[in-house]
Amino acid sequence: MVLTKEELIASLLDEVRILVHLAGKVDQSKLDYRPTPKQRSTLELLQYMAVMGPTQIAVIKTGTFDRKTLGAIWGPAEAASKAMNFDQAVSAIQKQSEEYDWLLSGWTADDFRAEIDMFGNKSTRGSMIVNLVLGGHAAYRTQLFCYLKSCGRDELNTMNLWAGVDGAA
Repeated sequence: MVLTKEELIASLLDEVRILVHLAGKVDQSKLDYRPTPKQRSTLELLQYMAVMGPTQIAVIKTGTFDRKTLGAIWGPAEAASKAMNFDQAVSAIQKQSEEYDWLLSGWTADDFRAEIDMFGNKSTRGSMIVNLVLGGHAAYRTQLFCYLKSCGRDELNTMNLWAGVDGAA
C-alpha cells in the first residue's frame, strides 16, 4: 500500500483544514457567484463538499454501486446539504475531521484491498478512496480557490491553496 491507513486519514484531515481555510476567505455577499450558468455557485460547491467525502466513503464501504444503494446513501446526504446555509456547510466540512477518523479507523488492510466494481470499473476500496475522495478534495478546493480569485481575492496565492495558510508564495 502506498499510504498507510494513518497517512490516508492524515491527508484527508489536511484537506479538510485547507478547505476550511479557503471557506474562511469567502465574501458571503458573493455566495451566488458561478463562473457559468451551469456550474455550481460558491454556496452550492460548499454544500456539496459538506457531504462529498463521507458519503462517497459510505458508498465505497458497501461495495455496491447500483441505483438503489446510491439513492439510499447519496439521496438523503444531498438533500440535507442543499438545505444548508453557508455557516452550516462550513460547520459540516469542519466536522469531517472527526468523521474521516471514525469512518476509516476500523478498516483493515483487507478492507482497503477488497476489490469492488463501480459502474464496470474494477478497483480496490482503498484506490477508490484515494482517487474519488482525496482527489476530489484537491480538485474541489482548487475550484473554490479559482472562484475566490474570480471574485477579487487577488491576495490569495499558492500558500492558501496548497498549505492552507496566508503567506508569501
